[in-house]
Amino acid sequence: MKYLMYFLVLLYVLCAIVQYNDPDPLVWILAYLLPAYLCFYRSKGKGDATLYLALGLLYVLWAINQFPPQWEGLMFENLSMKTINVELGRESLGLGLCAIGMFLCAIKK
Repeated sequence: MKYLMYFLVLLYVLCAIVQYNDPDPLVWILAYLLPAYLCFYRSKGKGDATLYLALGLLYVLWAINQFPPQWEGLMFENLSMKTINVELGRESLGLGLCAIGMFLCAIKK
């Protein structure tokens, strides 16, 4: 499980790096760096499961809030943002990944 935590740290740091050209980069960089730090913290056996459960729930709620009103897919073949719905879909997916990481941290022994 320790290596899974390290993988998640790497994944979240890479996600934070690609947010530099987002219209609101500070929000999204911090949104990815927080779970990166917490997964690293958990890999050392520290932290309380309730913290991770609470943050996982917050990320789920944030992902639901970001979910686009009209699903148009994620359009990975063309990385440019065609519509706001594509951007919201990508943001929602990223927040869902953060929630999964927090839930995995909560169940780590």
